[in-house]
Amino acid sequence: MRTLGIILSAGKSSRLYPASLVATKQLLPVYDKPLIYYPLTTLMLAGIREFVIVVSPDELETFEKLFQNSKQEMGIDITFLVQTEPRGIADCFNIVGNHLGTRVFDYDNHALILGDNIFYGAGMSGMLKDVLEKKMPTAARIFLYQVKNPQEFGVAEIEGNLVKSIEEKPTKPKSNCAVTGLYIYPSSVYMYTPMLSPSARGELEISDLNAYYLKRNELEYTKLARGMVWFDTGNAQAMLEAANFIHNIQQHQSYLVGSPHEIAISRGWVDVNDVMPFIAKCAKTEYGKYLLEVTKRDV
Repeated sequence: MRTLGIILSAGKSSRLYPASLVATKQLLPVYDKPLIYYPLTTLMLAGIREFVIVVSPDELETFEKLFQNSKQEMGIDITFLVQTEPRGIADCFNIVGNHLGTRVFDYDNHALILGDNIFYGAGMSGMLKDVLEKKMPTAARIFLYQVKNPQEFGVAEIEGNLVKSIEEKPTKPKSNCAVTGLYIYPSSVYMYTPMLSPSARGELEISDLNAYYLKRNELEYTKLARGMVWFDTGNAQAMLEAANFIHNIQQHQSYLVGSPHEIAISRGWVDVNDVMPFIAKCAKTEYGKYLLEVTKRDV
C-alpha cells in the first residue's frame, strides 16, 4: 500500500503570540526538537516516506532550510506547497490535488496530520500500519482519544466499526471520544474537497469533509489505546505540558521521542556516513550525542 503523508503547518499560530510572531509554532521547540518533528515521525513510524508539507508563504524558506537535506539525513522525500491564506484544514487537499493532478491516484491512502499534534505510545506505529493495510479502500478513517472535557473538542458518536455522528464542541456530548488531528483518506478525497463550501468563518472545514464519508457509511474510526497520549499544542500551556512530557520520557527511559533521524538510521533508510555531518553539527547537544550512539549500535 502506497501512502502519501500530508502535514498541515500553514496556520498563523496567533494563540501563541508573541512567541510565534516571527516563526510559526511548528518551528518552535517542544523540549529539544522543532514541533514538526513529532507529527513527521508519527507517519514515518508507519513506514511513510513520501510527504507534502503545506506551509504559509512567509515560512516557506525556513521550512526548506530545516529540511534541506531530508533525503540524505532522514531518507524521506518532502515537497513543500503553499497555502496563501488560511482557508481551513480541508483546503490542503485542494492544494495537493492541484499540484499532483492525476498522480494523486498513484497512492492508496492519504494520511493527513496537523503539524501541531503530538502522538505518543508504544503501539502507535503498529496501529497505523494495520489501519493502512486493512481499512476499507473507499473509507476515510479518523482517530479518537478519550478526554475528560469533550465539550472542548469535536466529539464522535460511534456504532460498531463506523462513526454515527460528529458534533463540534457539544454542550451535551454523546461520548468522550475527541477527534484528533490525524486522518486517513482514500483518493476520493480529491473529488469531495472541491465540493465543499466555506463555513461561517470562511474556511473549508474538515468536519464537513468527513460528513461526505459519514453519509455514505464510509467513515471508520480507531480509538487510541490506553497508554497512548495525544497533545494538541494550540496554546502556550499545551506546549509546556508537551515539552515536560517529552523531557520526562527521555530522562527516564533514555531514548528519543520524535526523532526522524533515529528512525532513518535504525531502519536503514540512510547511509550512516550521510547523516554524520548533521550529527557533528549537533555534537554539543543530547540529541546529537544520542544519534551518534544509534549509529554505533546499527553499524
